[in-house]
Amino acid sequence: MIEKAGGMEASGKTRPFSRFEWMIASRYLRSRRRDAGVSVIAGFSFIGIMLGVAALIIVMSVMNGFRTELLTRILGVNGHVVLMAMDTPLTDYDEVAQRINGVPGVKFTMPLIQGQVLATGETAANAGALVKGVREADLQRLTPVSGNIRSGTLDGFDAGEGVAVGSRLAASLGLVTGDLIRLVAPEGDVTPFGTSPRVKSYPVSAIFEIGLSEYDAAYVYMPLQEAGLFFNSEDQVQQIEIFVDRPDNVVALQGPIEQAAGRPAYTITWQQQNESFFSALEVERNVMFIILTLIVLVAALNIISGLFMLVKDKGRDIAILRTMGASKGAVMRVFLITGASIGIAGTLAGFALGVLFCLNIENLRQFFSWISGTTIFNPEFYFLSRLPAEVQAGEVITVVAMAIGMSFVATLFPSWQASRLDPVEALRYE
Repeated sequence: MIEKAGGMEASGKTRPFSRFEWMIASRYLRSRRRDAGVSVIAGFSFIGIMLGVAALIIVMSVMNGFRTELLTRILGVNGHVVLMAMDTPLTDYDEVAQRINGVPGVKFTMPLIQGQVLATGETAANAGALVKGVREADLQRLTPVSGNIRSGTLDGFDAGEGVAVGSRLAASLGLVTGDLIRLVAPEGDVTPFGTSPRVKSYPVSAIFEIGLSEYDAAYVYMPLQEAGLFFNSEDQVQQIEIFVDRPDNVVALQGPIEQAAGRPAYTITWQQQNESFFSALEVERNVMFIILTLIVLVAALNIISGLFMLVKDKGRDIAILRTMGASKGAVMRVFLITGASIGIAGTLAGFALGVLFCLNIENLRQFFSWISGTTIFNPEFYFLSRLPAEVQAGEVITVVAMAIGMSFVATLFPSWQASRLDPVEALRYE
């Protein structure tokens, strides 16, 4: 015969995880004056797990967002595959580009001339810049540029002599739309006295902001024909940048692209160009995960010490429960529920705190920057103009499961120790 109240059987035993066991565990979790030490340790364990889980979610989300933003902006502006000639200059770039456009998986191609210059503006300020000579139709397809024009326009880009300038470069040189930017190329006209630098001024027809500070502070787009004249590369280009539908599978397209080129040429993928950079990001991400996991582990160890103190403090209670007929399993489950409740509650609180922080991370960054009077996450050092965060469900589930698992494992040994005490031995703890 089973009594419904408390889940106690007629024999005095309880069903596993019955209401009776939950009731005893909940009483142990309540703060009382004589249990102040246990309550303090339980509180610190709760806070430690909460902060550890929240920190893991926040850091992993920021690392994911950082990588995604960089990858999106880098691949949105630079070609996924770069084709360069092996012998003769690329004078037949139009025909080569048309053949490559016919390769399945290729979105479009962009013949390109580029070179380093010294740029000066209306003031005495100057800065190094990278000039990219492109066609207007190709520039319009670069949505990170054409979709983020802050002033001016790209219409009539091929017909005019104007250039498009990054927002940070324009700000550093004091330029606005319509001003003249002076470009100085080290290799210019050949004279009897040697090669003299080429200097020419161009009106700023558009100012763009990609959102990647390194590009906004250095890129200048120039009409392809004008770039050929400026860099002494008339009727030829240095390379052809190729954009594909699936950048992650770009290696599979290298062979077909080289065959479609119809001339001696070689290709370089974006993965080869940025291998060290993204490998460093991945290593940093993994190291941060390991370091922050230690925070959760330390908090879980606090649960062990708290439960051992609780077992010692509740020795008489254990004796009474065993005398009343509670089994060793029931005593173990009581302390298991007590410790696991701290871990689960801390994990859920950390999950809520971490996700809430990630959803409002840019507003919080601006708030703390205002409070401290400094620029937190300075774009000059971190490349991006805003702090990104990308919460991935799979990673969050992994973090939550790991924290709950650690909390559960941490309760096993002290709970098992409590269940081993017989009534006579338990009284000695008092």
